[in-house]
Amino acid sequence: MFTGTALFDLLLPGDSRSLKAKRSYVRPIVAALRRFEVSAAEVGALDLHGRAQIAVAVVAAEPAHVREVLDSCERLVAGRPEVELLSVRRQLYGTED
Repeated sequence: MFTGTALFDLLLPGDSRSLKAKRSYVRPIVAALRRFEVSAAEVGALDLHGRAQIAVAVVAAEPAHVREVLDSCERLVAGRPEVELLSVRRQLYGTED
């Protein structure tokens, strides 16, 4: 069994000056990520209006499948024109970790 996590640090557009506006950008991204059958949630920068951190976790039998799913998630987030992907931190855990 292998698990993988990815933390996406996002810069939101200048018009996200309220938490309601911030949610209007974050919620569709989280919903789109969940289509890859991963756990996804906003986990950081919760009180900052122009920033967001979204985490993704996946479990699979093979490490290659974990990497493939996390690659797909990263491409999805990076391809969103309304946000700027500042950084991605990924980790892969095996049964020995």
